[in-house]
Amino acid sequence: MSAKERLARAVAARLRDAGYTAYFAGGCVRDRLLGNEPGDYDVATNATAETVQALFPHTVPVGAQFGVVLVLVDGEPFEVATFRTDAAYLDGRHPSSVTFSSPEEDAKRRDFTINGMFLDPETDAVFDYVGGRADLEAGIVRAIGDPFARIAEDRLRMLRGVRFAARFGFAIDPATLAAITLSAPQITDIAWERIGDEIVKILVASPPGGARRAFEILDETGLLTALLPEMTAMKGVQQSPDYHPEGDVYVHTLGLLERLERPSETLALGALLHDIAKPVCAVVREHRVTFYGHCERGAEMAVEICQRLRRSRDTWERVAYLVKNHLRHTSARQMRQSTLKRFL
Repeated sequence: MSAKERLARAVAARLRDAGYTAYFAGGCVRDRLLGNEPGDYDVATNATAETVQALFPHTVPVGAQFGVVLVLVDGEPFEVATFRTDAAYLDGRHPSSVTFSSPEEDAKRRDFTINGMFLDPETDAVFDYVGGRADLEAGIVRAIGDPFARIAEDRLRMLRGVRFAARFGFAIDPATLAAITLSAPQITDIAWERIGDEIVKILVASPPGGARRAFEILDETGLLTALLPEMTAMKGVQQSPDYHPEGDVYVHTLGLLERLERPSETLALGALLHDIAKPVCAVVREHRVTFYGHCERGAEMAVEICQRLRRSRDTWERVAYLVKNHLRHTSARQMRQSTLKRFL
C-alpha cells in the first residue's frame, strides 16, 4: 500500500469514526480495478462541507457551495465531496445549485461510467450504479446516461473522453462518440486554459502510441478542426518520398506522436508542432516540393498556438526553439566542435 493510499484511508476512517459514510470515488476506483496505482484519491461522503471542515484541522473550501473541500494531511491534498445531485449547468462547467443526496444519485451526475464507481476502503467493496465495471472489463468509454446532457454540463468532457480512450486503449461507445462529434464545434465555449491543460495531458500522459490514437479521434470527431486547424491543414501536403516515404505532413506528424514515450510538455508540443508551417511554406519547384523557411515560420506559429492554449511563456519559448532548430541535428556531424557544443 502506498503512503498516499494510507493517508486517504485515514481520511475516510476519520469520517467513519464520526458516524459518516466515506467511500473512495471516481478515477482512483477505476485505476485500482485496472491494477494501476492511483495518482490521486478522492473521497465521497454524506458529511457536509461544514462538517468536513470541522473534523479536519487543515482544509481549503475549494467548492464548499458544491460540497467540495480539500483536506490536507501531511502536505497531501485529498478532495472530499458530499454526495450530491446537480441542478442545470448554466455556464457549461458548474451546476446552478446542488442538492445533497445518495451515492447512487451522485454516481449518475458523473461523466463516464468507468469514473462513476465507489469503493469502501474499509471492506474494499465496490458500489457500481452505472455499469462502470462492465465497461471497464469491455474496454469502453461510455457517458453516464444521456451523452448530450453530460457534454452540455461540461464541454471539456469531450476531450476527457478522448484522453481516457487513448490512455487505456479503450473504444468510445458509439452513442458517446456521436454526441462528441455533433457537439465538437462547441468545444471553444470553455476556457482555453482548460483546453490547453487537457491537450497537454493527452500528449504527456498517454502510453506509447496513445497520443497518435488520441489525435486520430480528435480528427475523426471534428475536435481537431475546432482547436488546431493548422494541423488539419497538413493533410494532403505531400513531401519528397526520398526523405518521407511515410506520406504527407499530417501522417508524418502522427508518426512522430506515435513514438512519444512520457515526454515533457515542451518536447511533446515541439513534436506536435515541428512541421506546423509546412502547409504555408510549400512550393513546387521542378516537380519537387520544398518548404524553405518552415522552421522559422513554424516557430512563430508555435508561439501563436501555445499562447492560444494558454501555455506559459517559458513553455512557448522552449517549444519555439525546438521547432526553429529541429533540422539542425542533420548537420551535427559537419559542425565545428565549438558550434556543436553550443548547439548541445
